[in-house]
Amino acid sequence: MISFNSSQRFFLYRAATDMRKSFDGLCGLVKNELQKPLTSGDVFMFINKPRNSIKLLVWDRNGFVIYYKRLEEGTFEVPGTDEKSIAIKWEELVMMLEGIALKSVKRRKRYSIPQ
Repeated sequence: MISFNSSQRFFLYRAATDMRKSFDGLCGLVKNELQKPLTSGDVFMFINKPRNSIKLLVWDRNGFVIYYKRLEEGTFEVPGTDEKSIAIKWEELVMMLEGIALKSVKRRKRYSIPQ
């Protein structure tokens, strides 16, 4: 698996993204559209219009890293909302990448530290 963990924050950009964008183009989306700090260690996720490709952009100590996954079959599930971006949990990212339907997941009650 990729080197992300539950202590990081994950933001999904909901608009369809041109997968030809690389570091500068994706950084521009984060800076101009999401108004988030680029070097915070947060993970920014971008999905294309057919929802079969995903890119994850993250600052890794001394530079940016892009993780790119393209599905040969199927699509990525995008949580429904009208917001430009949404924060998702690490567990939800793993389920998205593995093709698990987020709507059908039933969560049991667990303690969490108030934010």
